[in-house]
Amino acid sequence: MAIRFAAARGVILLGFALLSCSAQEAAPSGRLQGAPAPSDLADGLPDALSPEDQLDALSLDDFQDVLSPVGLPDETPPDDLQDVPSAGGHQDDPPAGGPPESETSKVTVFDVTDYDAVADAQTDNVEAFMRTWIAACHWRGPSKVVIPEGKFLVGQTVFQGPCNSHDPIVVETRGTILAQPDLSEYPSPEWFMFEEINQLVVKGGGTFDGQGAFAWKYNDCHQNANCLVLPTNLKFNKVNNSVVQDITSLNSKSFHFFVTNSYNFTAFNLTITAPGNSPNTDGMHLSRCHTVNLSNFTIKTGDDCLSVGQGNTNVNITGMYCGPGHGLSVGSLGKYPNEDDVKGILWRNCTLNGTTNGARIKTWPGSPPSQASSIVYQDIVMNDVKNPIIIDQKYGAHLAKPSRVKISDVVFKNLTGTTISKVPVTLLCSELVPCDGIQMKDINLAYNGPSNFQHSLPFSSLCRGAKVSYSGKQNPPPCP
Repeated sequence: MAIRFAAARGVILLGFALLSCSAQEAAPSGRLQGAPAPSDLADGLPDALSPEDQLDALSLDDFQDVLSPVGLPDETPPDDLQDVPSAGGHQDDPPAGGPPESETSKVTVFDVTDYDAVADAQTDNVEAFMRTWIAACHWRGPSKVVIPEGKFLVGQTVFQGPCNSHDPIVVETRGTILAQPDLSEYPSPEWFMFEEINQLVVKGGGTFDGQGAFAWKYNDCHQNANCLVLPTNLKFNKVNNSVVQDITSLNSKSFHFFVTNSYNFTAFNLTITAPGNSPNTDGMHLSRCHTVNLSNFTIKTGDDCLSVGQGNTNVNITGMYCGPGHGLSVGSLGKYPNEDDVKGILWRNCTLNGTTNGARIKTWPGSPPSQASSIVYQDIVMNDVKNPIIIDQKYGAHLAKPSRVKISDVVFKNLTGTTISKVPVTLLCSELVPCDGIQMKDINLAYNGPSNFQHSLPFSSLCRGAKVSYSGKQNPPPCP
């Protein structure tokens, strides 16, 4: 199958954007006149990255607690994170003419089937979805996009703000959204993107099915540095003060979730599923985000369950179940110039089952200078994990030049369980900028590997270029 990007489709989408500029007031039926104004797909996106680094609430008042900043209440978002016609939808008292005074307190529902979406798993519903979104986003009161039960096929879709209302805008997915399997439908490496939105709520118990099995065979990134970057299932770019809850991401072609350039982002009760051998299907990847709260994910996938990339600060991750997968990772870091520092990453109360790695920090050799500091892994349970604790500053290649990512103030506390390795703790730090302030507190891991030649090897730790302090129980024994 020849892979090509659909330039023609991009032209069509831009044509819709031009049409939306002439949209007038809503027709009496409440249907928006004109077509959606989708995002310029080339605007605001980061440079092409490798897959590893890249890429009814009854009342909206129920969300106010989680929509307020958590952890740093006195801080404001960084500078770089910081009049259209109205359209009708369904509400208790439908509008006649202009928006009613009551619209500020009632949630107006915009159902995709009212905009001609068809749940037959065959019709491409991109235009219907986009028309629904633009109507809801233009509404000046509380609004909710509803994707009802059924199977809706859609190609590349962009829900872009900013929206008109000062209230949160809700996207409630009750059914299953199916991604177009044809890779030529994706001019850029994301399938469903939310961008430039303040106070977004995504919920509903539905599923985003990337149908990745059709595409994984085209992923050759393990041997091709210029490989085709496949689409992420759900991307959030410049999405602030927002909540994602109770949805499933299934069989993404690449990353399941990619959150970037966002502030005060909360996600909980997510299910993320793909086969253990699916390539580059990271559960969630963060990049350049500030104040993130993630909790209660069930992740079974083929790459990192969670990966915290460059430029993230004040990230709180708790209650993750991971396995299969490649573990809970900070990084990889240092592959590209001018990466921002990582600081304040807390992992707590997580369980890893049969993963290749557990608590992992990874940086590239020969990297530009940056820092990763104030990282805590606490109360983590490992079940037959291959590399339970690992710092790898020669990730991806064994080059002679050392990494210049400075790692400091890292705490591993109360990590327990079993491992299939006789060297479950590996701290391989840079000889140029050694790791400082590494603390190992109450580490209790037991060998549960095969009874072969490894069985007679000592159960041990390996440390290079790391300044480590120990307290409490230590199994395996500390580095000499």
